[in-house]
Amino acid sequence: MQAPAQKNSDDPTAALLQTEPAARTIGGEEGMNVDEMLTRFAGEFGPWQLRQFLLTSLAWILCAFQVMAVVFADRESARPVPCPVGIRLGRAWWLARSTVEEWGLTCGEKYKVGLAQSAFFVGSMAGAAFFGHVSDSFLGRKGVLTLTCFLLTVFSLLTAFSPSFFIYSFLRFLSGLSTGGVGLSAFVLATEPVGPSFRAAAAMSTFHFFSIGSISLSFTSLLLPSWRLLYVATSLPSLLFLLLALPFISESPRWHLVHRNLPAAMQIIRAVAKTNGYSIPDRAILVHDADPTRPVRTASIVDVMRSHVTRPRLILGFLINFLISVSYYGLTLNVANLGPEIHASAILNAVAEMPAYALTAVALRWHGRRPMAVTSMWLCGFFCFAAGAFVKAARMGCAAVAIFAVAATYNLMYVCTAELFPTEVRNAALGCVTLAGQMGAVAAPVVVAVGGKWGYGVFGGCAVVAGGLGLRLPETRKQPLYETMAGLEGGEKGKGEAG
Repeated sequence: MQAPAQKNSDDPTAALLQTEPAARTIGGEEGMNVDEMLTRFAGEFGPWQLRQFLLTSLAWILCAFQVMAVVFADRESARPVPCPVGIRLGRAWWLARSTVEEWGLTCGEKYKVGLAQSAFFVGSMAGAAFFGHVSDSFLGRKGVLTLTCFLLTVFSLLTAFSPSFFIYSFLRFLSGLSTGGVGLSAFVLATEPVGPSFRAAAAMSTFHFFSIGSISLSFTSLLLPSWRLLYVATSLPSLLFLLLALPFISESPRWHLVHRNLPAAMQIIRAVAKTNGYSIPDRAILVHDADPTRPVRTASIVDVMRSHVTRPRLILGFLINFLISVSYYGLTLNVANLGPEIHASAILNAVAEMPAYALTAVALRWHGRRPMAVTSMWLCGFFCFAAGAFVKAARMGCAAVAIFAVAATYNLMYVCTAELFPTEVRNAALGCVTLAGQMGAVAAPVVVAVGGKWGYGVFGGCAVVAGGLGLRLPETRKQPLYETMAGLEGGEKGKGEAG
């Protein structure tokens, strides 16, 4: 844990803090923003933030269960399946290994397998957009996480009782809708209370839990080969998270501050300081970074598009996330198809991504977000092109390096997006770029199915173009995390005048 320190010429965070509006004296009290309060008095990453980080990041395991369930539930059967009726199971309908077996999704019905997968990602798109806005407005981050975890429990359990393929696809859509809200809320709750020196590393580290979830689901599928029992199993962790983890998760103090609930925000900050072993002097108070006379109004994605500062950021983030998602999901599906054993392939794929998250989390403390993102995108593109040119072992090796690079980029864009937008629209902006990512996820299986070895060229081209667009993104390292649109625009204007 880094000890808070008073601001002085030797403090390495002084440059960061000076980019925010200077601390203001109000009636003998010293007003400051959340980042400055954490750095000087409460601790940037201590026991309180560690507990919040671990508890909220567990939600990514739930997301992994839902995203990866289709890999096992909709897998091709190892035994002949009559089409279009499927294997007649009678009273043993709970024992079907996959939807393909039970509903005869072979021959001319094979396209339906992709339809169910697309339905889930379409739901994720809608959920990211809707719940992103709701969590920035009246319901809050914790409220959305609570609601979506409950819905995820219900829809995942109902999926296990699907009487037909179309009901199954509809319930997968609803599960995707819930998953889109779970991931966004958990990410923001885990990172917003962390100080600026550790925020990027904490953000990248959340994605280890997604890999853990993928590995856990692979072993669960080995124990429960029935696709219906597998969906029952995926509903239980959401229920346990609701009962055992959520009561100990705190709402973001930044969200309370944006909604002018200063007592609640200060109560959380004082709890952070107490748990971390520090105390906040009575003279120190949190202040809003906007004009206090401005009426309280909920900002939305419309405000993001109206602003000359945030509009290009959102458009670039949308395009980059779409392109990177095509590469990420396309490479993931291709690697799974290379292995003869689906469980081993899924486990190895998840394990291969974890070093990328770890190395990126460490490197972010010393290197900028933009050069790291651009470099990893172009590295992915180069090895995708190489994979298309080689065969067998050489192709597998190049594809593995490409996945390593694109995994780092895919999750680094979450960090960049969170830092590019202020608190009052952060989840809405994350929801918008996540929607773009889900669009890429829907497109990737089509490229895999029809592209063959030329698919690597498509994935490489997407990564290279995304890297070029990434050069246009502003650098966010050592920049303040603003609370409002007005604060961000004022800060950017100040930098322009200083320049």
